Amino acid sequence: MAEAHQAVAFQFTVTPEGIDLQLSHQALTEIYLSGVRSWKKRIIRLKNSVITGVYPASPSSWLFVVIAILATMYTRSDPSMGLIAKIQEHLPVSQSMSTQCQAVVSAVLFSTMLWLLLIFTMRLCLKQLLSYHRWMFEQHGKMSTTTKVWVALVRIFSGRKPLLYSYQGSLPNLPVPTVKDTVKRYLESVRPLTDDSQYERMTQLATEFESSLGNRLQWYLKLKALWASNYVSDWWEEYVYLRGRSPLMVNSNYYGMVCKSPFFLAKSAVPCCSYQFERMFDTCRIPGTLTDSVQHWQDSDYIVVYHRGRYFRLRVYQAGRLLSPREIEFQIQRILDDTSPPSKGEAKLGALTAGDRIPWAQARKKHFGSGVNKRSLDCIERAAFFVTLDDDEQGMLGDDPEASLDRYAKSLLHGKCYDRWFDKSFSVVYFKNGKTGINAEHSWADAPVVAHLWEYTLATDCFQLGYNAEGHCKGEVDSSLPRPQKLNWEIAPECEEQISQSLTVAQALADDLDFHVLSFKDFGKGRVKRCRVSPDAFVQMALQLAYYRNRRTFCLTYEASMTRLFREGRTETVRSCTSESSAFVRALEGGEVTEVCRRLFRSASEKHQQLYRLAMTGAGIDRHLFCLYVVSKYLGVESPFLKEVLSEPWRLSTSQTPVQQVELFDMVNHPEYISCGGGFGPVADDGYGVSYYVLGDSMINFHISCKHSCPDTDAHKFGAEIRKALHDLIQLLSPSHREPSKVGESRHEFKKDL
Repeated sequence: MAEAHQAVAFQFTVTPEGIDLQLSHQALTEIYLSGVRSWKKRIIRLKNSVITGVYPASPSSWLFVVIAILATMYTRSDPSMGLIAKIQEHLPVSQSMSTQCQAVVSAVLFSTMLWLLLIFTMRLCLKQLLSYHRWMFEQHGKMSTTTKVWVALVRIFSGRKPLLYSYQGSLPNLPVPTVKDTVKRYLESVRPLTDDSQYERMTQLATEFESSLGNRLQWYLKLKALWASNYVSDWWEEYVYLRGRSPLMVNSNYYGMVCKSPFFLAKSAVPCCSYQFERMFDTCRIPGTLTDSVQHWQDSDYIVVYHRGRYFRLRVYQAGRLLSPREIEFQIQRILDDTSPPSKGEAKLGALTAGDRIPWAQARKKHFGSGVNKRSLDCIERAAFFVTLDDDEQGMLGDDPEASLDRYAKSLLHGKCYDRWFDKSFSVVYFKNGKTGINAEHSWADAPVVAHLWEYTLATDCFQLGYNAEGHCKGEVDSSLPRPQKLNWEIAPECEEQISQSLTVAQALADDLDFHVLSFKDFGKGRVKRCRVSPDAFVQMALQLAYYRNRRTFCLTYEASMTRLFREGRTETVRSCTSESSAFVRALEGGEVTEVCRRLFRSASEKHQQLYRLAMTGAGIDRHLFCLYVVSKYLGVESPFLKEVLSEPWRLSTSQTPVQQVELFDMVNHPEYISCGGGFGPVADDGYGVSYYVLGDSMINFHISCKHSCPDTDAHKFGAEIRKALHDLIQLLSPSHREPSKVGESRHEFKKDL
């Protein structure tokens, strides 16, 4: 209990002579240094707020304007056209202030107002410039004169050295599409999925909605768009994520795995919204009976570590400074060497966060509302993030590396169902053999934000911090570091029963998950680009072809696209199954001649790129329809059209894992440091979840999930179909390959060559 005593600032003993008060100098010093650190962070926040608040100008530009105005006054000219004199007339009369001093004060006030007006004008101009998105629809490699002028103006109005949140006030708001356009695009998206009678029925419902209720609901949405920063994001977070009552594990959380370390792509010249970064650390999802909430705290100076059924509080600050990597390693080793047993009910406590939300909310209120349980739970929820030290070994191991990679993915997604804290914003998992990964809660942010953090962290670890010859982190260790503090619990039998029930629910969910990681190394985006095709469109067409071969039908397909070109933007849906893509698949499978298949593929690819661009620029379908549905619920009116739209299952849910920061890592010279990407569970019980990660020019990783309980899905079989589809498409498009008249004959020859 030595570490507990060190945390006490004073002790007292009652004696016959009175009270003997003993102050702990070390504890008081720590309190003082913690206060200093907290104030330093407040000052830094204030400084950053000022810099961000005046962007694209700088605080020093105020002094420049003041000096310029005073200089012109010295030359007896009046740049204010009489306004400085007007300000001087209304200054409070003071005998201690001379007329000349009053003139200077008036000039400073005028200069400040002029400076603020210039900032407002520059922001307004930048906001209008960033509302221009025609550059995205131009042919790759060709830039119009208008876009060239736009790029130059953006650079002029963007200022220098922006901070993370500098552009927030200059980003445009997400536009509300017209009901007519949304309904038209929706009907186009369902045409390949319906027969003539079904399509006619859906067209009638859509027409009735557009001509009646749709306009009324649209009026409320436009009103919200005028008032709020983003008409979608708050409702999306509330109704899609926080109101879900099913387990977060598998259903909502996602993971990222690391073979060694990732590489990164170049930053875009166009700014993206950064508001999701605000809740990255010190954040936890709190369960509720009707709806959950996301709580964010500030200045957490510790992390929580789980190891062999115990929870430890590990402070990462000492004497007002951040611990060195070597010191953190030293503290982690102390946890690994700790042989103390878990408290009663502690070992599988995390299962509460893996099960259904309502039982967890009830248990939290009843058993964790006061006393030692509340203090320990608060410690976990307020931690910067959560760390699991897993005793298992993961990665590409043994004689069957593919199967071991599948186990690695499943472990990151659900673990043992109790050794992750699924409510935390993110949990970092370290395995016994040094492999690592991350599990993230979805409500507070989307995968690109977590990927950005993970990329930066791993690149810094590998290429800046590094390790010594013995494999230890570099640096020295302060021997006075207090030991990590083990959290205490008093778990009642009734609570243990609820933990057991939640674990049963979570274990059944984990056991039903079928997962396969397909590491495709035969070719990558380099060869695809030589065929003059978008790599994303190529992969999406391969997925459509693979799904059709797997199920002999088409399905509603979800591809996630980002809307972070707008303030507080999150995601939009690209409906990848189109009339063009289904026509191409049918032609290819029907044995049409090569030139016809190529032409249809080009058409399908261009259609997909067009839909992706529309989604990114605020002209998507699904978020608009979702918000119209929410408004209808608030108004208490029923819409058969919206009800049917929102009930359609996404049997193929896809997402491309972004690779973002090329300046941190050189993959050409360090090809051994490659990430395997990340993944998520299936959205529909009878469908697939597919995440893909395009690695450089020669590799594409697919993370495929489905459920064992569905007899029509199989992750490994679908992976095999994806592999075959990729080969068939690249063969079809390869300009150097002379094919016979029938693509089917070409595929046969290709198999023999393999």
